[in-house]
Amino acid sequence: MVDKSVERQVVGFIDRFTPDVARAAKTARAKVRRLLPGAFELVYDNYNALALAFGPSERTADVILSIALYPRWVSLFFARGAKLGDPSGILRGSGKLFRHVVLQPVGVLDSVPVRALIKAAVNTHPVSLGRCRGETIIKSVSAKQRPRRPLEGRGRTTKVEAETPRGARLGKNGLLAPRAPSRAGARR
Repeated sequence: MVDKSVERQVVGFIDRFTPDVARAAKTARAKVRRLLPGAFELVYDNYNALALAFGPSERTADVILSIALYPRWVSLFFARGAKLGDPSGILRGSGKLFRHVVLQPVGVLDSVPVRALIKAAVNTHPVSLGRCRGETIIKSVSAKQRPRRPLEGRGRTTKVEAETPRGARLGKNGLLAPRAPSRAGARR
């Protein structure tokens, strides 16, 4: 059974992104839920991204795959992706465990290579989905977060831009421009 208040919170987290990213995330979430019926959905509203992780239990260590929302795109992460066979060469990443596929467009989720990776991830996972009762659990919400929407008129959102105080100027090198001395404190 779905707790309506938790569902409203998750939809609220998703709706903070641009309409295109939110639409792609909602579509991907619905498809993954259909592919992994009964899986637990663990929600992490972190500093860098919103992550919706799916697995056979409430434990983070048991996650099979997750959907991560960033200001400009949505990615599908495979928790043990480094061990998955990838004959199509679509997985990105170089870490010891995780690999991902950018869902641009979200229809990539329906492609044969991605469906094969999902099936392989479920089949090779050490903990079976079995007869999971599945529920959505909000595991963490970070107090401090990067902007969920890209900054207007800019390319990629950088750490400096995300942490720049409102009204501050960025110099050509991307660093905060020095402030001009105020006249109120100047000596005569």
